[in-house]
Amino acid sequence: MAEQDDEYPDRLFSLSEANQLIPSLEEHLSAVKKGKSVLVHTKDEIKKASQNAKFGGGSFVAPHYISALEQINDNLQKIQELGVLVKDVEMGLCDFPYLHEGRVVYLCWKLGESTVGWWHEVHSGYASRQPISSDQC
Repeated sequence: MAEQDDEYPDRLFSLSEANQLIPSLEEHLSAVKKGKSVLVHTKDEIKKASQNAKFGGGSFVAPHYISALEQINDNLQKIQELGVLVKDVEMGLCDFPYLHEGRVVYLCWKLGESTVGWWHEVHSGYASRQPISSDQC
């Protein structure tokens, strides 16, 4: 992922815009998790094939491994193109740059939550997230 300038993000979201992206994010993050699962399950076989590569070895799981890498990359890239910041792939944790009281903060959502209901300062993280109050949005 490219480094993000926290003070001047490429895109700012409204709460409504962030919530509208949830179905797409669920789809992309589920595909990333599925791809990661393939990598985990083929890791040992790929490691053996890598060690035997100088002998012309290969692996029957190599196409699945490469396909999983492509799937992960493609889906993370699609999320990044939306302007959403993926903070933790395993949790499906995403941040949306949001302008609050003249400063950029992050609206915070994770896979499994039905709506974006949290926010945190740019330089803090998930552990510091706070519920969004009706007067903030």
